[in-house]
Amino acid sequence: MATFPDQHGHRRVTIRVRDSAPEVTRVRKPRTVVVDDSRFMRGLITDLLDDAGVPVVGEAADGAEALEVIKEEGPDAVTMDLEMPGMGGIEAVERIMDEQPTPVLMLSAHTEDGAEVTFEALDKGAVDFFTKPGGEVSMGVSQHGEQLVSTVRSVADADLAQASRQTEADQQRQPASQTTGGTTEAGLEPFDDTRTVLIGSSTGGPDAVEQVMSELPAGDCRVIVIQHMPEAFTARFADRLDAASRYDVREATDGARIDAGEAVVARGGCHMEISGYSSGRIRVGLIDDDLGLSVDPAVDVTMKSAAETITDPMTGVILTGMGSDGADGICAIQEAGGLTVAQDEASCVIYGMPKRAIDAGCVDEVCSLNDIATTIRELVS
Repeated sequence: MATFPDQHGHRRVTIRVRDSAPEVTRVRKPRTVVVDDSRFMRGLITDLLDDAGVPVVGEAADGAEALEVIKEEGPDAVTMDLEMPGMGGIEAVERIMDEQPTPVLMLSAHTEDGAEVTFEALDKGAVDFFTKPGGEVSMGVSQHGEQLVSTVRSVADADLAQASRQTEADQQRQPASQTTGGTTEAGLEPFDDTRTVLIGSSTGGPDAVEQVMSELPAGDCRVIVIQHMPEAFTARFADRLDAASRYDVREATDGARIDAGEAVVARGGCHMEISGYSSGRIRVGLIDDDLGLSVDPAVDVTMKSAAETITDPMTGVILTGMGSDGADGICAIQEAGGLTVAQDEASCVIYGMPKRAIDAGCVDEVCSLNDIATTIRELVS
């Protein structure tokens, strides 16, 4: 570990990882229960999982039947349809978390209405969601089979206790106070520099980002959020952050400008770059081209472009999520003189993205989710 000041005079503690023997990767084979009112869909999902070596130990046609199967089989993960006759997905998730806590992956419609009920399911304790593409559903799921299998595996590895703590915290959290005079009503000194905070996250991210945003003071700071999320969901996510934070939050549009006290959420289904910077104002651009990446929006795309374009202070933050997206972006921000923060393993729902960033040797501070906003404020001051 080395300590040295960056170009802005901040004290930096950079974590370096020594070379070691490569780890043996073991393929996760979580025992899974599939819940859907469509027999055809249950069979399709079961086949996709079984073919990938993920054993399906039970099926259910509604929430009530699911509770019985889960109690009997004790699975590692559950795929849960949202819309079902009788006991639907939301009530089923709530009952599962009360009676036999098990990681749940929601299967939702790729619509704004689907986004609304999916966020409600996440609020009840579901770990993540997988959208059913519009049109021919069975064909859409088959085409995204590898992603579905990967998501089921990641959900099975989720820290359910941490996900439950985040859910309880979200339910207790009050809307953020707006700025009054020189300080916020919560007593937080506002940022007084034109800092840009870039936050990247995936599985478990919606609740984590909402907590960080709700605890950030207002001021001259600009915030950019890159959450792995489908297009139909990011506008609703921006609305949630707008209500929870002191910032004016909106979904990104091509050519949008971000000024002091404003924030944008990268639109799902495409990538977002920082296309311009002048007089403290950021311009973003949307990229519809296939860049050959496994996720869109990708954290790396936005953070790398920010490092190349923004000349004022930056802070990069990597929160809970599976995969390695964001590691290269965080390194780019650090190399450009920015400060970098990662969520620690104990508070992550999925310790994937933060671990990769830390292993890359490009993280200045590692801390609990509860301390992320405080760490950002301290690094600024």
